Formats: sequence, C-alpha cells, structure tokens
Amino acid sequence: MGVFLGLIIGIGSMAGGFMAMGGHIGVLWQPFEYVIIGGIALGIFIIANPMAVIKDTGKGIFEAIKGAGPKKPDYLELLGLLYSLMRELRSKPRNEVEGHIDNPGESPIFQHYAKIYKDKYLTQYICDYVRLILIGNARSHEIEALMEQEINTIKKYKTKPYSALSAVSEALPAIGICAAVLGIVKAMGAIDQSPEILGHYIGSALIGTFIGIFGSYAIIGPLATKIKTVREKQCLPYIIIKQSVIAYMNGALPQVALEHGRKTISAAERPSIDDVENDVIANTPGSASMQQAA
Repeated sequence: MGVFLGLIIGIGSMAGGFMAMGGHIGVLWQPFEYVIIGGIALGIFIIANPMAVIKDTGKGIFEAIKGAGPKKPDYLELLGLLYSLMRELRSKPRNEVEGHIDNPGESPIFQHYAKIYKDKYLTQYICDYVRLILIGNARSHEIEALMEQEINTIKKYKTKPYSALSAVSEALPAIGICAAVLGIVKAMGAIDQSPEILGHYIGSALIGTFIGIFGSYAIIGPLATKIKTVREKQCLPYIIIKQSVIAYMNGALPQVALEHGRKTISAAERPSIDDVENDVIANTPGSASMQQAA
C-alpha cells in the first residue's frame, strides 16, 4: 500500500507541476524512449544476475509492495515455540526431545506453531541448533559464532535483490542519456525542417534523460530500499532464536532466555512482558491453562 501511495504522490506531483507551469502532459508520452530505457535496463539486469536472483527479485518486489515482514503475532508464535522447546530440553530426556527435532512434521510442538513450521528455513535453523544442544559438547560461544555466521549468510542472500536493483538504479541516468543521444541523432536528421518540428524532436529526445533520472531516484532506487528493509526484517527471527538459545545455553531459565530474544525486537512491534506471559507461556502445549481449556 505504501509503495503505491508513494508512486501516486510522486508521479502526480511531477505531472501536476509540469501542467501547472504550462507544459503539455502529452509530450511526456514517448513510448520508444521508454522501450529503449526499459529494454537496456532489463538487459543489464539479466546479464548481471543469475536466474535465481532474477526470480527472487520478482518475489522481493511483491513482498515490498505487500509489506511481507513479520508482525507482532509472528514474534509471539516464535517465542512460544522456543519456550516449548527449551522447556522440553530442561525437563525431558534426550530421546524424547530428539523426536521433535528429527521429525518436526509429526511433532506436537511444531504442529501447534504451524506458521513457523511452514517456513522450512526457519524450522531447519531451529532444529539444527537444538540438535547441537542435545549433543552436549558444544560451547555457547562457539555456537554463537556459528549462528552469527549463518545469519550473515542468510542476510546476504536475502538482500541480493536489493543489490541487483540498486545497480540498475545507478545505471538508469546514463541509460536515459543514451536514449536522449539517439533522439538527438534523429533530430539532427531533420535539421532542415522548421523550428517547430525540430524543437519537437529535441524535446522528445530530452524526455529520455528525464525518464532515466526520474526512474532511478523516484522509482527503482526507493523500491530497492523497500526490499532491503523488508528482507532485513525477515532476518530478525533468526536473531531472536540466536539470542534465546545462547541465553539458555549459558544457564538462563526458559522464561529469562525469552527475554533475551524479545529485546532484539524493535520497540514499535515488541510484545510486552505481559503479552509473553499471557499469550506465550500460558498457551504453551502442555501448560496448565491449555490443559484446562482442553
């Protein structure tokens, strides 16, 4: 919604201001200038990126438009899953906990937090490090370094669409100049025509420069930044998991370990301690309140 609103305001202000100062809006419609600039931009985008990044960029644009980042309920569900697993680690023998990790699809804990389980990468991340805890010989500082390294890898992969679109955005002004030069070449071919016709050709050519600059700084650049913001937000659950797991490995109780994870969430979307107690701890599978509700 915010992307569309921004585009409407930006394009509307540009077109409205141009008409208000006496310009004719029709002159901005130069379809072949758009074809030249759009085609070159698409070509360099395809040349510079593997197909996986191209496909992920399309997905990233959709996520940016939709604002598909985790929300407060998602954080609560993740904290609930972590609390359930840490409680199992603390109170159950190793072989019982291994059942949740080796086959999360049949685990009542993962089934209860189905939205987390649907994210196969996040589920795998959780299972990998709980498994290391079960092994028993892992040191917390070593696990923390490993988790941090994996988070950096995930973040680098998730933000590749941002880098790809940023490269296109940086090239657009120069591509616009290329289109303008071609328009000037066309105008020079009509140098013997009347000033009115020649002026029309030159004005059409200059639209290419305008399109390149406007597309770069008012459309593609901001869209790339939006993708980066959304994708970085999607990395936050991994950081929550890391902080909670490391706190637990260092001897914190599950309730206290959750606080280490909760504090990594931005203040605007961070669940309160009461939210965690009422919606996470009290509604954990096997808790007293859940048994009474059953």
